[in-house]
Amino acid sequence: MEIVEHVGILRREGESLAAAAKEAGTDVPVPTCPGWRVRDLVRHTGAVHRWATAFVALGLTSPRAIEEPPELDGSELLAWFTDGHAELTRTLASADPATDCWHFLRAPSPVAFWARRQAHETAVHRMDAEAALGVEPALVTPEFAVDGIDELLRGFHGRRSSRVRSPEPRLLRVRATDVADAIWTVRLSQEPPATVRGTDGADGVDGAASADPDCELSGPAAQLYAALWNRAPIPSVTGDAATAALWRETSGVG
Repeated sequence: MEIVEHVGILRREGESLAAAAKEAGTDVPVPTCPGWRVRDLVRHTGAVHRWATAFVALGLTSPRAIEEPPELDGSELLAWFTDGHAELTRTLASADPATDCWHFLRAPSPVAFWARRQAHETAVHRMDAEAALGVEPALVTPEFAVDGIDELLRGFHGRRSSRVRSPEPRLLRVRATDVADAIWTVRLSQEPPATVRGTDGADGVDGAASADPDCELSGPAAQLYAALWNRAPIPSVTGDAATAALWRETSGVG
């Protein structure tokens, strides 16, 4: 997906998050984020938006901590969120594609990274806001879902910080049933997960992609996206249930 597509999704998802939060009220619990209320969700997402904006707008080339959000609530908190979200979308939409700044996953460019990351960050937390409202969260498009699954499996869980570890080698396959070639094979071991897209090649996974998996997680892309981000049940699990449980219990991204 292109930067302009991610920015457009970021814009829509942020507006939907704010609308759901306003309708739910900031004191309502967020069932998908135990211990949080809507105010915590809005403060967190708003702080992340401002954090991301600074890297691109200021060309910061070193990491920096996310600043604590202000102790706002109610309409003032929602206005603060809306202002930060709008500034992030403006910054990404107008950024020079050659802008150099810090980013933490492989991407075509730093701006492409931040546009993609913030689109998915906001989409997942929009689901949280809708869950707090008590409605079934709207599904993302299959294309965007596949993009987010790929970011999660090959990006986040390719890092040393991934908590997914298995004392014995296992193969996990993830398959979106409604998108051609949206298949990932994940080698689980005592090292960080190693993922290859597809089943025909073995590059980077020592033959794992062509082997039979111990377990497969599958379903329509949008449902699988929500499930892999721990916002919904896994649509379908076949094979070794213990492998699926291991993934579910350890794959949460902080």
